[in-house]
Amino acid sequence: MKDSPVDAAPANDLQEPNEAATKAAVFCAAERLFALHGFQNVSVRDITADAGVNLASVNYHFGSKDALLFEIFRRRTAELNRERARMLHEATDRHQGKPPVRDILEALFAPPLRWATPENDRRISVQFIIRSRSEGTEEMREALTKDVSHLARFADALIAACPGLPRETAYWRLHFCLGMVHNNRFAEFDRLHVLSDGATREGDIEALLKRMLDFAEAGFLA
Repeated sequence: MKDSPVDAAPANDLQEPNEAATKAAVFCAAERLFALHGFQNVSVRDITADAGVNLASVNYHFGSKDALLFEIFRRRTAELNRERARMLHEATDRHQGKPPVRDILEALFAPPLRWATPENDRRISVQFIIRSRSEGTEEMREALTKDVSHLARFADALIAACPGLPRETAYWRLHFCLGMVHNNRFAEFDRLHVLSDGATREGDIEALLKRMLDFAEAGFLA
């Protein structure tokens, strides 16, 4: 799923076309620069210069640099979690309300993994979200800690799929599965390639997803 620069930052319907285009340009430039260079290494001047807009545009459209960061974070995590929820809903429908563990985990794993592929425009969004976990503002860290409603549906589905598994164990195993998602970045593959003396080069995203699901499913059902 790819977005054009303007589509990536939909504007308020009440804004003038030029203002909407400026806001979208600031949003997309900021997301890319933050993702590539880090939150602290990018200034408001860097963003507006890259977007080709007036220096005051960040404050005018978003209020502050931190508010802009949070808007990017809020929008991209919402988009990612909607895609996960859609896949989980489809799996639930396919299995008459009782999706198996593998299908639940696929809905959790597949969207961020597919977004992160080098040819996908969404890879910048994934890089931004990854940085949010280590470099985010206080507001972003609070959202990461307390906004777990998108995970609750996965926890409920996994508990229902494993009725003999203690709830506490199910939550821990979901936590470990999330660790796979958070740490399974394409940048890590180069190190694994060196470690394995060339045996693990992975260029097929669907094959990689299968490896992850094989491992996580076996661990969840152990």
